[in-house]
Amino acid sequence: MPQKNTIKIYYENAFYHVYNRGVEKRNIFLNRDDHLAFFHLLKTALSPEQGATLPRNRRKKFHDKIDLMAYCLMPNHYHLLLRQKTISGLTEFIRSLSTSYSMYFNKKYRRVGSLFQGIFKATDIRDENYLLWVSRYIHRNPPDFQTYPYSSYDDYLGKRKTDWLNTTLLLEFFESKRMSREKNYQEFVDNTKEEIPTDFSFITLEPENEEDEVEERLQKVSALLHSSGRVQP
Repeated sequence: MPQKNTIKIYYENAFYHVYNRGVEKRNIFLNRDDHLAFFHLLKTALSPEQGATLPRNRRKKFHDKIDLMAYCLMPNHYHLLLRQKTISGLTEFIRSLSTSYSMYFNKKYRRVGSLFQGIFKATDIRDENYLLWVSRYIHRNPPDFQTYPYSSYDDYLGKRKTDWLNTTLLLEFFESKRMSREKNYQEFVDNTKEEIPTDFSFITLEPENEEDEVEERLQKVSALLHSSGRVQP
């Protein structure tokens, strides 16, 4: 029987939560250089060509196929929140990213075999509230999420500007006259006393939780939001 979220339905201009972890739950980022190597692959894949005079990069480019909206790299797994603009953009992007990073990791640590635990997993996100909750979960994944250096949270707080990350799509939901978008988003993520309807109490943002179980709970949010009338179908 296939694992949860390994059979995927793809749409153009759709949002997805993508995640995977190391084989046998082993760490896939052992030090700062490993994180930087992964970031370099993201930058290379998601940045447009800088001009015809530069040497042609042999790696595939996905800036016209993928909008990366949020990420978090944990020691033994990663989370990505993205929008694919073409029907096959996500699959091509993740396969290229996984292959390139596995080659880097295996060469550096003189190992062979699969680095990741099977095929990546992805769930499509079909309403706005679910999209925001997934971004909140991703950014709160580390126990020290407010200072964690390997997530996109600082970009959402205006402390960093990463050219290959699209924060606009989410921050637009937090426009207000009272505070800046960045401050509103920070309150949404940081405020652990935020009032949550009782029916949503199972959404505990526990670090290092089993990804499938967390994803299943997040999917329940979507159904509850629809049934409660808070989201229009």
